[in-house]
Amino acid sequence: MRIHILKNYEELSKKAAEIIKSQIVLKDDSVIGFATGSTPLGTYKELINMHKEGLDFSNITTFNLDEYYGLPASDVNSYHYFMYSNLFDHINVSKKKVHIPDGEVKDVDKFCKDYEGNIAKAGGIDLQILGIGKNGHIGFNEPDDNMDVPTHLTDLTEGTINANSRFFDSIDQVPKQAITMGLGTIMKSKRILLLASGEDKAEIIEKMLKAQVVTTNIPASFLFLHNNVDILVDEKAASLMER
Repeated sequence: MRIHILKNYEELSKKAAEIIKSQIVLKDDSVIGFATGSTPLGTYKELINMHKEGLDFSNITTFNLDEYYGLPASDVNSYHYFMYSNLFDHINVSKKKVHIPDGEVKDVDKFCKDYEGNIAKAGGIDLQILGIGKNGHIGFNEPDDNMDVPTHLTDLTEGTINANSRFFDSIDQVPKQAITMGLGTIMKSKRILLLASGEDKAEIIEKMLKAQVVTTNIPASFLFLHNNVDILVDEKAASLMER
Protein backbone atom coordinates (compact mmCIF):
# COMPACT_ATOMS: atom_id res chain seq x y z
CA MET A 1 0.00 0.00 0.00
CA ARG A 2 1.43 3.33 -1.12
CA ILE A 3 0.17 6.49 0.59
CA HIS A 4 0.56 9.80 -1.23
CA ILE A 5 -0.14 13.05 0.64
CA LEU A 6 -0.87 15.89 -1.79
CA LYS A 7 -0.99 19.56 -0.89
CA ASN A 8 -4.60 20.16 -1.91
CA TYR A 9 -7.54 18.80 -3.89
CA GLU A 10 -6.20 20.16 -7.17
CA GLU A 11 -2.87 18.37 -6.74
CA LEU A 12 -4.66 15.18 -5.71
CA SER A 13 -6.82 15.34 -8.85
CA LYS A 14 -3.79 15.86 -11.09
CA LYS A 15 -1.91 12.96 -9.49
CA ALA A 16 -4.89 10.63 -9.86
CA ALA A 17 -5.38 11.63 -13.50
CA GLU A 18 -1.69 11.02 -14.21
CA ILE A 19 -1.94 7.50 -12.78
CA ILE A 20 -4.99 6.78 -14.95
CA LYS A 21 -3.24 8.27 -17.98
CA SER A 22 -0.18 6.11 -17.38
CA GLN A 23 -2.37 3.02 -17.23
CA ILE A 24 -4.00 3.87 -20.58
CA VAL A 25 -0.69 4.75 -22.25
CA LEU A 26 0.81 1.49 -21.00
CA LYS A 27 -2.20 -0.53 -22.15
CA ASP A 28 -4.56 1.29 -24.52
CA ASP A 29 -7.30 -1.33 -24.11
CA SER A 30 -7.27 -1.10 -20.31
CA VAL A 31 -10.34 -1.96 -18.27
CA ILE A 32 -10.99 0.95 -15.91
CA GLY A 33 -13.34 0.85 -12.93
CA PHE A 34 -14.83 4.28 -12.37
CA ALA A 35 -16.38 5.80 -9.25
CA THR A 36 -18.86 8.60 -8.68
CA GLY A 37 -19.22 11.25 -5.99
CA SER A 38 -17.66 14.64 -5.49
CA THR A 39 -14.09 13.41 -4.88
CA PRO A 40 -13.25 12.16 -8.42
CA LEU A 41 -14.79 15.19 -10.17
CA GLY A 42 -11.47 17.02 -10.32
CA THR A 43 -9.77 13.91 -11.66
CA TYR A 44 -12.35 13.61 -14.43
CA LYS A 45 -11.85 17.26 -15.39
CA GLU A 46 -8.13 16.57 -15.68
CA LEU A 47 -8.82 13.53 -17.87
CA ILE A 48 -11.02 15.63 -20.15
CA ASN A 49 -8.17 18.13 -20.52
CA MET A 50 -5.77 15.28 -21.24
CA HIS A 51 -8.12 14.02 -23.96
CA LYS A 52 -8.14 17.48 -25.53
CA GLU A 53 -4.35 17.24 -25.55
CA GLY A 54 -4.44 13.86 -27.30
CA LEU A 55 -5.07 11.10 -24.73
CA ASP A 56 -7.02 8.39 -26.55
CA PHE A 57 -9.81 6.58 -24.66
CA SER A 58 -11.27 4.80 -27.70
CA ASN A 59 -10.04 1.31 -26.80
CA ILE A 60 -10.72 1.27 -23.05
CA THR A 61 -13.59 -0.62 -21.40
CA THR A 62 -15.25 0.82 -18.31
CA PHE A 63 -17.19 -0.62 -15.40
CA ASN A 64 -18.77 1.59 -12.78
CA LEU A 65 -18.79 0.65 -9.13
CA ASP A 66 -22.44 1.20 -8.43
CA GLU A 67 -25.81 2.77 -9.18
CA TYR A 68 -28.82 3.77 -7.13
CA TYR A 69 -31.59 1.19 -7.37
CA GLY A 70 -34.89 2.68 -8.44
CA LEU A 71 -33.53 5.62 -10.45
CA PRO A 72 -33.75 5.68 -14.26
CA ALA A 73 -30.56 6.45 -16.16
CA SER A 74 -32.08 9.77 -17.23
CA ASP A 75 -32.48 11.00 -13.65
CA VAL A 76 -30.05 13.82 -12.90
CA ASN A 77 -29.08 12.06 -9.66
CA SER A 78 -28.35 8.70 -11.28
CA TYR A 79 -24.77 7.62 -11.67
CA HIS A 80 -25.40 7.08 -15.39
CA TYR A 81 -26.17 10.78 -15.67
CA PHE A 82 -23.18 11.67 -13.49
CA MET A 83 -20.67 9.69 -15.53
CA TYR A 84 -21.85 10.91 -18.91
CA SER A 85 -22.20 14.57 -17.93
CA ASN A 86 -18.88 14.67 -16.06
CA LEU A 87 -16.70 12.42 -18.21
CA PHE A 88 -18.00 10.10 -20.91
CA ASP A 89 -19.69 12.78 -23.03
CA HIS A 90 -16.37 14.68 -23.16
CA ILE A 91 -13.93 11.91 -24.14
CA ASN A 92 -13.83 9.45 -27.04
CA VAL A 93 -14.79 6.37 -25.04
CA SER A 94 -16.88 3.85 -26.98
CA LYS A 95 -20.38 3.85 -25.51
CA LYS A 96 -20.57 0.12 -26.34
CA LYS A 97 -17.73 -0.46 -23.88
CA VAL A 98 -19.28 1.53 -21.02
CA HIS A 99 -20.88 -0.57 -18.27
CA ILE A 100 -22.90 0.97 -15.43
CA PRO A 101 -25.32 -1.00 -13.21
CA ASP A 102 -28.96 -0.71 -14.29
CA GLY A 103 -31.00 0.96 -11.56
CA GLU A 104 -34.29 -0.21 -13.06
CA VAL A 105 -33.51 -3.85 -13.78
CA LYS A 106 -36.24 -6.27 -12.68
CA ASP A 107 -34.19 -9.44 -12.23
CA VAL A 108 -31.45 -8.07 -10.00
CA ASP A 109 -29.77 -11.38 -9.29
CA LYS A 110 -29.40 -12.19 -12.99
CA PHE A 111 -28.14 -8.70 -13.75
CA CYS A 112 -25.49 -8.91 -11.02
CA LYS A 113 -24.29 -12.29 -12.27
CA ASP A 114 -24.13 -10.95 -15.82
CA TYR A 115 -22.20 -7.87 -14.61
CA GLU A 116 -19.64 -10.15 -13.00
CA GLY A 117 -19.49 -12.21 -16.18
CA ASN A 118 -18.91 -9.13 -18.32
CA ILE A 119 -16.01 -8.05 -16.11
CA ALA A 120 -14.48 -11.50 -16.46
CA LYS A 121 -14.98 -11.51 -20.24
CA ALA A 122 -13.20 -8.16 -20.42
CA GLY A 123 -10.19 -9.70 -18.70
CA GLY A 124 -10.79 -8.21 -15.27
CA ILE A 125 -10.34 -4.63 -14.08
CA ASP A 126 -6.85 -3.23 -14.61
CA LEU A 127 -7.33 -0.10 -12.50
CA GLN A 128 -10.19 0.50 -10.07
CA ILE A 129 -10.86 4.02 -8.78
CA LEU A 130 -12.45 4.31 -5.34
CA GLY A 131 -13.69 6.97 -3.01
CA ILE A 132 -14.30 6.32 0.68
CA GLY A 133 -17.35 7.13 2.77
CA LYS A 134 -17.19 8.63 6.22
CA ASN A 135 -18.04 5.21 7.62
CA GLY A 136 -15.37 3.50 5.52
CA HIS A 137 -17.59 2.16 2.78
CA ILE A 138 -16.15 1.64 -0.70
CA GLY A 139 -18.62 1.38 -3.54
CA PHE A 140 -21.79 0.87 -1.53
CA ASN A 141 -20.28 -1.88 0.61
CA GLU A 142 -21.47 -0.63 3.98
CA PRO A 143 -20.13 -1.64 7.41
CA ASP A 144 -21.84 -4.84 8.52
CA ASP A 145 -21.17 -8.16 10.21
CA ASN A 146 -20.92 -9.81 6.80
CA MET A 147 -19.70 -8.60 3.41
CA ASP A 148 -21.06 -9.67 0.02
CA VAL A 149 -18.30 -10.80 -2.32
CA PRO A 150 -19.80 -10.28 -5.82
CA THR A 151 -21.91 -7.50 -7.36
CA HIS A 152 -25.17 -7.32 -5.43
CA LEU A 153 -28.15 -5.24 -4.30
CA THR A 154 -27.53 -3.64 -0.93
CA ASP A 155 -29.40 -1.52 1.60
CA LEU A 156 -27.83 1.87 2.31
CA THR A 157 -27.17 2.92 5.88
CA GLU A 158 -28.86 5.94 7.41
CA GLY A 159 -25.52 7.74 7.48
CA THR A 160 -24.94 7.20 3.77
CA ILE A 161 -28.48 8.27 2.94
CA ASN A 162 -28.00 11.44 4.99
CA ALA A 163 -24.64 12.14 3.33
CA ASN A 164 -26.11 11.71 -0.16
CA SER A 165 -29.19 13.80 0.59
CA ARG A 166 -27.23 16.95 -0.34
CA PHE A 167 -27.65 15.97 -3.99
CA PHE A 168 -31.45 15.65 -3.72
CA ASP A 169 -34.25 18.12 -3.05
CA SER A 170 -35.18 16.23 0.10
CA ILE A 171 -33.93 13.23 2.04
CA ASP A 172 -37.13 11.36 1.16
CA GLN A 173 -36.01 11.29 -2.47
CA VAL A 174 -32.72 9.53 -1.72
CA PRO A 175 -32.85 5.86 -2.82
CA LYS A 176 -32.56 3.37 0.02
CA GLN A 177 -30.82 0.69 -2.05
CA ALA A 178 -28.08 0.43 -4.63
CA ILE A 179 -26.47 -2.13 -6.92
CA THR A 180 -22.77 -2.26 -6.14
CA MET A 181 -19.66 -4.26 -6.92
CA GLY A 182 -18.87 -6.44 -3.94
CA LEU A 183 -15.60 -6.40 -2.06
CA GLY A 184 -14.51 -9.55 -3.84
CA THR A 185 -15.04 -7.89 -7.21
CA ILE A 186 -13.09 -4.83 -6.15
CA MET A 187 -10.25 -6.90 -4.71
CA LYS A 188 -9.81 -8.77 -8.00
CA SER A 189 -8.72 -5.52 -9.66
CA LYS A 190 -5.07 -5.56 -10.68
CA ARG A 191 -4.49 -2.09 -9.23
CA ILE A 192 -6.61 0.08 -6.94
CA LEU A 193 -6.57 3.85 -6.56
CA LEU A 194 -8.40 5.28 -3.53
CA LEU A 195 -9.00 9.03 -3.30
CA ALA A 196 -9.85 10.98 -0.15
CA SER A 197 -10.16 14.74 0.13
CA GLY A 198 -11.25 17.19 2.80
CA GLU A 199 -11.47 17.39 6.56
CA ASP A 200 -14.62 15.26 6.66
CA LYS A 201 -12.57 12.25 5.50
CA ALA A 202 -9.71 12.79 7.95
CA GLU A 203 -11.23 10.74 10.77
CA ILE A 204 -11.91 7.61 8.71
CA ILE A 205 -8.50 7.79 7.00
CA GLU A 206 -6.75 8.08 10.36
CA LYS A 207 -8.87 5.31 11.86
CA MET A 208 -8.24 2.88 9.00
CA LEU A 209 -4.51 3.48 8.65
CA LYS A 210 -3.77 3.61 12.37
CA ALA A 211 -5.58 0.37 13.15
CA GLN A 212 -4.05 -1.57 10.23
CA VAL A 213 -6.53 -4.37 10.76
CA VAL A 214 -9.06 -5.86 8.37
CA THR A 215 -12.61 -5.54 9.65
CA THR A 216 -16.06 -5.52 8.12
CA ASN A 217 -16.74 -2.47 10.29
CA ILE A 218 -14.43 -0.56 7.93
CA PRO A 219 -14.91 -2.09 4.46
CA ALA A 220 -12.02 -0.05 3.04
CA SER A 221 -9.68 -1.87 5.43
CA PHE A 222 -9.85 -4.89 3.08
CA LEU A 223 -7.48 -2.95 0.83
CA PHE A 224 -4.70 -3.98 3.22
CA LEU A 225 -5.03 -7.44 1.66
CA HIS A 226 -4.34 -6.16 -1.86
CA ASN A 227 -0.77 -5.96 -3.15
CA ASN A 228 -1.15 -2.95 -5.46
CA VAL A 229 -3.00 -0.05 -3.82
CA ASP A 230 -2.35 3.69 -3.99
CA ILE A 231 -4.12 5.92 -1.48
CA LEU A 232 -4.14 9.59 -2.47
CA VAL A 233 -5.11 12.07 0.24
CA ASP A 234 -4.85 15.83 0.39
CA GLU A 235 -3.42 17.53 3.46
CA LYS A 236 -6.88 18.10 4.96
CA ALA A 237 -7.80 14.43 4.70
CA ALA A 238 -4.36 13.51 6.09
CA SER A 239 -4.46 16.03 8.95
CA LEU A 240 -5.26 13.57 11.76
CA MET A 241 -3.00 10.93 10.32
CA GLU A 242 -0.04 13.31 10.37
CA ARG A 243 -0.57 14.24 13.97
